Amino acid sequence: MDRSRETASMPRMPNRFKKFSTELTDYSVFHADKSGPYVENLEVDALVVGAGFAGVFMLKTLRDRGLKTVIFEAGHDLGGTWRWNCYPGAGVDSEVPEYEFSWPEVYKTWNWPSNYPDYKDLRAYFDHVDKVIGLKKDCSFNTVVVGAKFDTEEGKWNIKTADDRTAKAKYLVLGTGFAAKRYIPPWSGMDEFKGIVHHSSFWPDKNISVANKRCAIIGTGASGVQITQAWGPEAGELKVFQRTPNLAVPMRKRNLTVQEQERIKPCYPELFRFRETSFAGFTYDWCERNTFDDTPEEREAFYESVWKEGGFRYWVALYKDNLFNPKANKESYKFWATKTRARIGDPRLRELLAPWEMPHYFGIKRPCLEQNYYEQFNRESVDLVDIKDNPIKEFTETGITLEDGTHHEFDVIAVATGFDVVTGVMTQLGLESIDGAKLDDEWIPGAKTYLGMTISGYPNMFHIYGPQGPTLLSNGPTSVAVQGRWIADAITKIEANGIKYINPKVEAADEWKKHIVELNDRTLFPTTRSTYMGGSIPGKVYEPVCYSGGIPAYVAEIRKALDNLEEGFDIVKR
Repeated sequence: MDRSRETASMPRMPNRFKKFSTELTDYSVFHADKSGPYVENLEVDALVVGAGFAGVFMLKTLRDRGLKTVIFEAGHDLGGTWRWNCYPGAGVDSEVPEYEFSWPEVYKTWNWPSNYPDYKDLRAYFDHVDKVIGLKKDCSFNTVVVGAKFDTEEGKWNIKTADDRTAKAKYLVLGTGFAAKRYIPPWSGMDEFKGIVHHSSFWPDKNISVANKRCAIIGTGASGVQITQAWGPEAGELKVFQRTPNLAVPMRKRNLTVQEQERIKPCYPELFRFRETSFAGFTYDWCERNTFDDTPEEREAFYESVWKEGGFRYWVALYKDNLFNPKANKESYKFWATKTRARIGDPRLRELLAPWEMPHYFGIKRPCLEQNYYEQFNRESVDLVDIKDNPIKEFTETGITLEDGTHHEFDVIAVATGFDVVTGVMTQLGLESIDGAKLDDEWIPGAKTYLGMTISGYPNMFHIYGPQGPTLLSNGPTSVAVQGRWIADAITKIEANGIKYINPKVEAADEWKKHIVELNDRTLFPTTRSTYMGGSIPGKVYEPVCYSGGIPAYVAEIRKALDNLEEGFDIVKR
């Protein structure tokens, strides 16, 4: 019996000795069948970590260029975040067709049920991609990378997995994204809680009934907003623990017919090209005017038109100075607050959820898209617990105790506390430089990359949708496409020129980081601790982690660097 394929297809289960899953290694599986991508001593041209958009893009692209390529994926199937994210209400915040692959053989044979797919739709989509492209034969699932080091003599990466397998590859590509390292605050008593508790991104792939249950959601990021919308109408009682209000904007989700999708598919190639010409990788972009170029009446009308269109338009299709000019930004916040406050009945909740005094500049924390989030708080069964100045102290057998001693009793708790964003993903893989340094130690003072895709001391290693690339300021598939093509072109260039490996120069990485900081300092991002400034993990360095110059400028810079490879890389020939 093909045991490895059997375990790879099974629903993921947490370590049976733990109350709930907290680490990727909880999902490592011993594979009895050591054939195919599961062999104990795998040797390939390129090894890709992660089977989401980035990993799948690289697998197909590198295979098409003649490289023997395999994916190592910690989860049990394709889809990346969409196999992990199955919490109540989980869905994407980018519209289709912006949020999909641009491969004609895939999109011509696929139609979506709505413009904003949920996680089930996206899983079905990845199954379709596999059916068309044939991906799983080159994927090793439930495979967690725990160590990797480059051998300069051999010119290959040596990779180790949690189940004691090894692999060698000339190229290591990290398609691990920005949100693969979950963050669970070290609250005491979590294992003593008698009810059900899960982190949103380690949510079990099954229905957990909340009918007539006392429920809590800790956190008001994207997952907290989505769980609130799902549980609000169903829970017997729901309390949402909020540290900072989420300045969420309307999604405008709607059903799509097959007919309307088929009608516009001839335009898809142009749409996919166009998404790479906008600041954030969407098919819309900033208004060319500055905020105060318009009269107050014109400004109100403009805000209203963008608001009605929905999605991230009321973020990256506003006036072009909105993320740069404090006075301009306050105008967009004032409109947001007026619109949002009108939806909340209770004066206390209105002030907590949408205060007149802005908690931070609008849009410098990545907004979430919502459908009826604020209306949930008009239900008698739903309440908000403000923990900004009265944080959670501990869990007990029956619930949660705050610092002031207030105790709340619950049956089900969703820990929606997010991730060690952007940099944390790569520091959990056990990566070691050619100088013997550990990446997780090297990045304690701050992340340092070259071009947001390579790291000095880690030859022939590339990462996508990670530190110092457009990442959180971009639609995912757009960043994946522009970075993935660059990586494939770099590898093609290496192969064609008899190069053993390339290693980013230290001074090139220093200059890139300086550039990242300078771009960021032109904006309002440094004014608030957010995902753009390293996240909120205690003790983590406060620094910009994303390229904030927009997709077109980024593409121009990385392409120039590829044309002059020797300027930024030490090149070692065979």
